[in-house]
Amino acid sequence: MTLALDHLVIAAPDLDTGVDYVAATLGIAPTGGGAHARMGTHNRVLGMYGGIYLEVIAIDPDGTAERARWFGLDSDLVQQRLRDGPFLLHWAARVERPADLSRWQAQYPDRLAPPIPMSRGDLHWRLTVPDDGALPAWRGEAASAGEGLFPTLIQWDVSNYPGQSLPRQDLALRRLHGSHPHAELLRQGLAWIGAEHLIAIEQSDGVPLLRAEIETPSGVKTLQ
Repeated sequence: MTLALDHLVIAAPDLDTGVDYVAATLGIAPTGGGAHARMGTHNRVLGMYGGIYLEVIAIDPDGTAERARWFGLDSDLVQQRLRDGPFLLHWAARVERPADLSRWQAQYPDRLAPPIPMSRGDLHWRLTVPDDGALPAWRGEAASAGEGLFPTLIQWDVSNYPGQSLPRQDLALRRLHGSHPHAELLRQGLAWIGAEHLIAIEQSDGVPLLRAEIETPSGVKTLQ
């Protein structure tokens, strides 16, 4: 199976701070979006070339989560990083039809987190979220330290999903890459799910880090 890059995830302590960070970095502010009632989060979005979009997400102060929030937003690690401001937390890879994400996960429950159904307005989708809300990892504790580098899998159950419907701003993802002390293990996982062409993973003994280089009207800018 070959996956497509669906969207980048910027975590923020609050939406206004996240929007300001993206606007200052890329020169264009995310807009629109809405609330995810089940998760107690809300977002703003920004369309880019190639059917990719950027999402700024934050815990909704007016919302109540029905379960552990996605993308590890409840974790001490993410909350600690958010004290320093918004950052590029994660990315999602899209499963295209005729493949079916739910059927695929049922075949490999030890490798893929359960896909949960979500909806907001006319949008309907499924995406993989571990029961504890943690970011996905690839087979073992060694990979879990690199939270954010292994993608969440998403399948849209509508044709007019954000990568298609959002206005395309003059922005294009040039390169998505990360560094991790167990780079080879992550590369193996990316190859197994068919996403190795979407991100470059480099060996590093430091703290795992995710970066996105984006072409803008004023040159290449980096989200990290």
